[in-house]
Amino acid sequence: MTFENTQAFAKELDSQDKLHKYRSQFIFPKVDGKQVIYFTGNSLGLQPTRTKSYVDEVMDDWANLAVEGHFHSEKPWWDYHERFANPLSKIVGCLPSEVSVMNTLTVNLHLLMVSFYRPTATRYKIICEEKAFPSDQYMFQSQVDFHGYAAEDAIVEIKRRDGEHNIRLEDVLSKIEEVGDELALVLIGGVNYYTGQVFDIKTITAAGHKVGANVGWDLAHAAGNIKLELHDWDVDFAAWCSYKYMNSGPGNASGIFVHEKHHNADLPRFAGWWGHNKECRFKMEPKFDAVEGADGWQISNLPVLSLAPYLASVDMIDEIGMDAIVEKRDKITAYLEFILEEISREVGSTFEIITPKNPEERASQLSVFLHGEGRSLFDYLMKNGVITDWREPNVIRLAPVPLYCSFEDMYHFGQILKSGILA
Repeated sequence: MTFENTQAFAKELDSQDKLHKYRSQFIFPKVDGKQVIYFTGNSLGLQPTRTKSYVDEVMDDWANLAVEGHFHSEKPWWDYHERFANPLSKIVGCLPSEVSVMNTLTVNLHLLMVSFYRPTATRYKIICEEKAFPSDQYMFQSQVDFHGYAAEDAIVEIKRRDGEHNIRLEDVLSKIEEVGDELALVLIGGVNYYTGQVFDIKTITAAGHKVGANVGWDLAHAAGNIKLELHDWDVDFAAWCSYKYMNSGPGNASGIFVHEKHHNADLPRFAGWWGHNKECRFKMEPKFDAVEGADGWQISNLPVLSLAPYLASVDMIDEIGMDAIVEKRDKITAYLEFILEEISREVGSTFEIITPKNPEERASQLSVFLHGEGRSLFDYLMKNGVITDWREPNVIRLAPVPLYCSFEDMYHFGQILKSGILA
């Protein structure tokens, strides 16, 4: 498609957009009484309007039923999490038995590493990407230290080539082959939080398995954002947060995936009451008997008030379907890229989009180096109703989330950006 940098063209794209009606189902902050242009759904998604009714339902049941809400509310609390199995399995591409909800992201990755990082004297190394999200880096360091290994030896980072912003697939594969028999685990972010690069999960997973390693994925920036087929790709395990592209609210519950081939395997795990056989849970038996499937990795009674907003958003995504989300995501991201290039040309700036150009290697994010511009431009955008994200040294991250961002937003952002540069 040939794009145009005009409001009329943007309006026409919105009129053709099958997801445009969902924009009104989200609550936008306002600046000076005007609805903002929201580009930070890669950090915290907007609140869906339907969320309040899901939370109110739990609050009303608590008020009217108290402890009996566990079994006698409309959505009984003791099996509330089971309502996620079907919609989440479609979002991440797996069997319903392979997903569950519990805890928060890094907690879940630590718990899954109990099962899937099992170092030996000769096979103990972990491969991750350079500049993984800090929480992942701290997790790796603490895990290898717990097992008695030195981080500088046990943690192998795949680095970017000099002068390049993204990691090449061939470098990932060659590093896996190089570490070979010493490799215990590959654990990479499915979408790099800083650059927005999407990794080839299928190919990397196969490469890790070929040398005998387990392969897991941190899908914080991937779940609800890219098309996933975790079961068919033979991923061993994965975890994600729900508050970015799944709009569940700040710091909310995480989801996990455990491939069915591991459900009956003799794997260590940290056990708790809620992972115990559902039919016998209230018999208070002394010996742990794991629930079949990913639910068997649960530990504690689940926070139903936190799960309610998550369920509201999962239901919405299930209603729409990931294919429709990905279709609009690619189109609106391409239009934003066009707008950025047009404004850069008009004002003589030297913006550099460090997110891959190839649509197969990016999703709902463009990370932009503001060469020749500084923090003052970011501040100008924020003061003028563009909510975006700043990362040192000089990068703004823009996430045109397809559920609530419009093509007209992209046009107006370009005009505000232009004004900020010329101001």
